Amino acid sequence: MYIVYGIPNCNTVKKAITWLQEHKISYEFHDYKKKGISSAKLSEWSKQVGWEMLLNRKGTTWKQLDQSLQNSIKSEKSAVSLLIEKTSAIKRPLIEKNGKVVVIGFEEGLYKRLF
Repeated sequence: MYIVYGIPNCNTVKKAITWLQEHKISYEFHDYKKKGISSAKLSEWSKQVGWEMLLNRKGTTWKQLDQSLQNSIKSEKSAVSLLIEKTSAIKRPLIEKNGKVVVIGFEEGLYKRLF
């Protein structure tokens, strides 16, 4: 079973979920706002894809951070600390299966190849 991590009001998450539903792909949704995310899970993902890949530097949450805080994010440890506190700064959706990151974000062509 796939697990889709994200927040329900995110347009990219909505597109991904709609695509999965249209293609009858079963998934479970993990809402960061309601369930949060553990440092262990973020570290696990970081080891798979790198902490830089998890951090959404193009989003509003990142852009609203103080410049000194942005500049302090230089390692997995500092990124994980920020992402636990500000889950909206995690790129989304992140789709996982059996503990492995399948994809981050939504691109229809990529979804067609992966699913």
